[in-house]
Amino acid sequence: MKKKHLASLLLVAGLALAACGNSEAPGGTTSSEGAKGNGNKALVVSTFGLSEDIVRQDIMVPFEEANDAKVTLELGNSADRFTKLKNNPKAGIDVIELAQNHSTEGNEADLFLPITEKDVPNLAQLTDNAKAVFESGAGVPIAVNSIGIVYDKEKVGREITSWEDLWSEDLKGKISIPDITVTAGPLMLHVASDYAGQDITTDKGEKAFDALKELKPNVVKTYSKSSDLANMFQSGEITVAVVADFAVDIIKGAAEDVTYVVPESGTYANFNTVNIPNTTINKELAFAFVNHRISADSQKLKAVSLNEGPVNKDVTLSEEEIGEKTYGAIADRAKPVDFKMINENMANWVDQWNRTMNN
Repeated sequence: MKKKHLASLLLVAGLALAACGNSEAPGGTTSSEGAKGNGNKALVVSTFGLSEDIVRQDIMVPFEEANDAKVTLELGNSADRFTKLKNNPKAGIDVIELAQNHSTEGNEADLFLPITEKDVPNLAQLTDNAKAVFESGAGVPIAVNSIGIVYDKEKVGREITSWEDLWSEDLKGKISIPDITVTAGPLMLHVASDYAGQDITTDKGEKAFDALKELKPNVVKTYSKSSDLANMFQSGEITVAVVADFAVDIIKGAAEDVTYVVPESGTYANFNTVNIPNTTINKELAFAFVNHRISADSQKLKAVSLNEGPVNKDVTLSEEEIGEKTYGAIADRAKPVDFKMINENMANWVDQWNRTMNN
C-alpha cells in the first residue's frame, strides 16, 4: 500500500463516521450550483458533511432539475446540527437528515411534521425494516448500516464466525470495540445483552454490562473514529474489532488481509433518516425532496457512489456493488433497535460504560 493512498483512506475515515453523526465533519452553509432550472423555488437542506461534491451531484442537482428549485446545504455532523435546530427551530431549515437517535429525539419533542404516504408516495417502497423504523417515529430512513466483526485470520489463527467468539480466551488483549457514545456503541451493547441471554429492553442493559465485564480482558482499547481503528490494525495493536460496515473498506485500506463477517445469528442496524421541521415555509417542496431522496433511482445512485445501504426495496445491486453493505441476506438479518429506549437510558449507560470499560 502506497503511503499516499493510505493517507487518503485515513482522511476519509475521519469523515466516514459523520454519516452516523458521531465525528467531526465540515460545517457551514453552501448553495448548490449547476441546476438547469430557473431556481424559482428555494430549499434549505441540513445534511451530513460527507463527500459534499458527490451529494450535490447525485442527490441535489437531479432534485433541482426535476423541481425547478435551488438547494442550499447546511453541513455538519448530526449532533451539532440537531442541537442547532433544537435551540433555534426557526432557523430556516426545510429538511434535516440525522442519525436515528437524534431524529427519534426530535420526533419525541414534536420538532417535525408528520409524513404520510399521501405526502410521500415512495414510502410504499421502503423495506420492511425501514418501514418499522419509520413507524416507530424515527423519521423516514434514507440509508442503513449494521455492525459485524473484522479480523486478521492469519494472526488470530482460526475463523471467527459468531458474536460469542469475541469472548474467547485466546483473544485476550486483541480486540477493539466501539465506544458507547458512537453510533455502533449501543449496537454493541445489544450484542453483549444477547451473549448474556437477556432482552436488553427488559432489564435496560444490566446483563449487557455484566457481559462487558467478562469481555473486558479481551478489549485492548475502545474507539471513536474509524481512522483510529485502521491505525490499530495496521500497527498490529489489535487483530479483531466490532465495526460498522461503512468503515470496513477504510480498515482494508490499512490492513489488506482482514476479513469481515456478519454472524449468521444476526446483527443490529442503524438508519440515517430525514425529517421536515414543522417550522418550514416550503412544506410541499420539502415533501417532494423526501420523496426524491427515497426513490429507487436516487437510492441506487447513492448506494454506489457513497457506499450506503439502500432502504428502497426496488433497488437491485450487483455482487460487486454490494460490497460490505447492509443489503440482501445481511439486511434481512439486521434487526432495528429502539432508539427511544436507547436515548432514555444513554446517560446511565455512559456512566456504567466508563466504570466498566475505562477503569
